Amino acid sequence: MIRKPVYSIVLLILGLPTAMIVLMKHVFTSKDNAYCDLKNKIYKELMDCGEKDRLYDEAASSYRKKLEFLNKNMKEAAFENEVKKITEKRFNEMVEYELDKQSSENNIYPSGIHDTFYKLLDNKAFFAISFITSIFMYMLILIYGNPYLKYIIERLLMMIFVVFGVAFLVFTILYMSPSDPVINILGQEATQEQIMAFNKAYGLDKSYFEQLLNFFKSLITFDLGKSYVGNENIFTAIMRKFPITLQLTFASLAVAIIIAIPSGIISAINQYSSFDYIFMLIALIGLSIPNFWLGLILILNFSIKLNWLPATFSASNWLSFIMPAIVLGTGLSATVARMTRSSMLEVKFQDYILTSRAKGLSENRVIIKHILGNAMIPIITVIGIQFGGMMGGAAVTEKVFNINGIGSYIVDKQFIPDIPVVLAGVVYVAIVISIINLIVDLLYAFLDPRIKSKMKNY
Repeated sequence: MIRKPVYSIVLLILGLPTAMIVLMKHVFTSKDNAYCDLKNKIYKELMDCGEKDRLYDEAASSYRKKLEFLNKNMKEAAFENEVKKITEKRFNEMVEYELDKQSSENNIYPSGIHDTFYKLLDNKAFFAISFITSIFMYMLILIYGNPYLKYIIERLLMMIFVVFGVAFLVFTILYMSPSDPVINILGQEATQEQIMAFNKAYGLDKSYFEQLLNFFKSLITFDLGKSYVGNENIFTAIMRKFPITLQLTFASLAVAIIIAIPSGIISAINQYSSFDYIFMLIALIGLSIPNFWLGLILILNFSIKLNWLPATFSASNWLSFIMPAIVLGTGLSATVARMTRSSMLEVKFQDYILTSRAKGLSENRVIIKHILGNAMIPIITVIGIQFGGMMGGAAVTEKVFNINGIGSYIVDKQFIPDIPVVLAGVVYVAIVISIINLIVDLLYAFLDPRIKSKMKNY
């Protein structure tokens, strides 16, 4: 951790009381440095017994033979300089070897400030005091020691900057917007007294920086304020609509995966076959069909004509999830199926796939474990991006099926514009997408050992 400037500074700040104790102990004990004395003693002994001269002769003889073998000529001064470098390097390695050996036998260790800290940790009283005064430092060390936990914490901290950055940009754009929400809400006939009262009630009479500061305070405290229309608590409204959006998103994702993964596998394994052309044609049609048109067609046939499914959404009736899930899952399945096919085709002709078949593995095992397993990274990426987008709300589909979800809620408020709701919606989308990206990145490590190794060394 001390090799990284940011972590070294944070460690110093969090463990300042402990650092002061260690520094005083180091200054007090550094005068008696037995380790340096032992190193100087070994150096002198090796010099006195002619080890350096012996190494010089060996290096000169070896290097001269090398030049003769390569049929190269070198000036004497350059030759001398090169031999001295080789000798110095080998002599220092000999000194370090003897130093490690004798220091271990005599229990003599380096006395740097970090070594002083390690020695003090053996003292239970020091550890107890330092733990009490620098508990956050030890928590940071514990987090850093776990690569997954460290990665999650770092990404969560980055997410905070992303959320506040997005909130700042959107707030500034809405503040500079020529549209006046007061006139839109109160109407053109509103008096000056009514406009002033509205601005004062919602803090719109304050300066830009005061409003921005109050908005950031509301984000930190999760108090997103109240909407201009209806005067409802925004945080409560979003949390009330969140379960509906979450259920619909998972249902759509399940439909997409059930359709897309088998289709993509069949198309990739039977490339350029009739199955491949049929499945890819269906996928292209799925990408081309607008959600609102497909939703209306489903309502017309399954609700009005056949009367099998309810036309409007009801959270208490699971049948009302079927058509919205199919509409959202169709577009997602087309994207995932195409990505599954292209990713598997990239892996299908690799040498290790040929080796797997040569080892006698069954074709199903080769396809599922080796081809699909190694092609999952881009597939997971696409699913994560689409999932995050649906969690932000699918306003068109929600409107068609009269779903009281987050997407339609935010879009409706955008046309007023109900600025507090729009800002809260943007922050919600930023948080959701950041969390989904974090989960996707962690899934990478479980699917690909190479990424897991990089994460540990990160």
